[in-house]
Amino acid sequence: MDNLAEFDFKYKSPIVCTAIHNGHDISLEVLKNLAVTEDIRLMEEDPYTERFTEFSSNTIIGRASRFEVDLNRSIEKCIYQKPEDAWGIQTRKESPSDLTISQSLKKYREFYSSAKSHFAKLEKKFGRFFVYDIHSYNHNRMGSEADFDDPKLNPEIIIGTNNMPEKWFPLVDEIQHKLTSFDYFGRSLDARINVKFPGGHFSRWIHNNFPDSACCIAIEFKKIWMNEWTGDVYEDKLNKLIEALNSTFTLIELEITK
Repeated sequence: MDNLAEFDFKYKSPIVCTAIHNGHDISLEVLKNLAVTEDIRLMEEDPYTERFTEFSSNTIIGRASRFEVDLNRSIEKCIYQKPEDAWGIQTRKESPSDLTISQSLKKYREFYSSAKSHFAKLEKKFGRFFVYDIHSYNHNRMGSEADFDDPKLNPEIIIGTNNMPEKWFPLVDEIQHKLTSFDYFGRSLDARINVKFPGGHFSRWIHNNFPDSACCIAIEFKKIWMNEWTGDVYEDKLNKLIEALNSTFTLIELEITK
């Protein structure tokens, strides 16, 4: 595994969809020292989130597991070495070698360098651009058949506005309204702003590096579209959520290009 992510930019639209926690691959040198089982890895990653990007002409898809390098954390914290780095999970059998760390950090720097280059080209072409930083989150921590989460604290869609300039707030409100008014099997979706997850390093980095031109929403989909313990996907629910996300593209493009 040479690259942490795949970049596919056609530059036909100012909208980018990313799924940087989608990846499950791990390089051999890291795998040999990994203390995390396959099923726990899959549960804590964001599997299938690349599906949410399929209607975008500009995409960044994570291919490496966050258990090798977490692209949504700063370079100082992107490698899990202690349980407190990863929700109390023991991730390594032994401390990784300096060589392994340096190889992973090299890939991390290359990822952010590539992202900056692509975003700069979008900025040059459109003046402004929009990024959906797409993630998913678990809500059945008590077991595969249980659902003990508090709906008040666990909306179906979380819109994170991490470090976002205030000028984008009206667009965020429009996106929230569009998502909550979407017909999701005869009911509305629960989409709220900055509940639990305001966004991580990636969205913060985008706003810091492109403060005048970029709007990045870190959007978290509650895993109502899959069984987070078995990995089974409910295709009808997933496709509806993808449709809901896609329904926001027109209003985003109108705002970005006006």
